[in-house]
Amino acid sequence: MAQFERSRRLAIGLFFTQLALNAAWSPVFFGLHQIEWAIVVIVGLALAIAATIAVAWDISRAAAWLLVPYLAWVIYAASLNSAIALLND
Repeated sequence: MAQFERSRRLAIGLFFTQLALNAAWSPVFFGLHQIEWAIVVIVGLALAIAATIAVAWDISRAAAWLLVPYLAWVIYAASLNSAIALLND
């Protein structure tokens, strides 16, 4: 399998990982009220987005750049999540 094809499959796999983590965060935070576990989920989400950007960079720079605002938003949301966790201790 060519390197490009492997990179493309990895980027798609990371994208679906992001999708799953994004879908998991709201139920963990709001539904289960597990604020600390929600931090784990959202940090994993941020790492998955960063990894997707890194892998997508050689495939499509436009796609990689389009994920940057999403990463910024998730980092902001993670800081809010962390502040709520600290305030509830």
